[in-house]
Amino acid sequence: MNLPSFLWLWRIAAWSMGLSIAAYFLLAITGGWMFVARQSSQPRPKWLRPFHYVIGSTMVVLVLLLLGIGLVGTIGHYGNLGHSVHLPAGLVVVDLTLLSAWSAAQISPQRLWARWLHIGTNIVLFVGFAIVSLTGWIVVQKYLP
Repeated sequence: MNLPSFLWLWRIAAWSMGLSIAAYFLLAITGGWMFVARQSSQPRPKWLRPFHYVIGSTMVVLVLLLLGIGLVGTIGHYGNLGHSVHLPAGLVVVDLTLLSAWSAAQISPQRLWARWLHIGTNIVLFVGFAIVSLTGWIVVQKYLP
């Protein structure tokens, strides 16, 4: 791919990653709030669940955007993929994010397993975000002059 500069692409990636991590922590806070309210049989604000879904959907879009940027940027720069452990780490984060979103859509009183799958997936996703952030930082260093 003959693109004049990838700097604009990496700026989008940096913002997307930062916003993804911010969304993750906001989801942890709102999800924790819903969990505590449920455990203590307290009512939760009516806006909390829709807000949690909107932030979760936004995070899914951001993670998919990051996947696209990573693929286009790497192929554009190197001509192929697989130059670091960032690719498998990123693919795992994408998979975990999609599994989290799918399990969230399955949560109901009849499917208690979905809530625990959702929570467990998000705990693992924390580790995934940490690894993909570290490996991403290493990759970015290759592109800097």
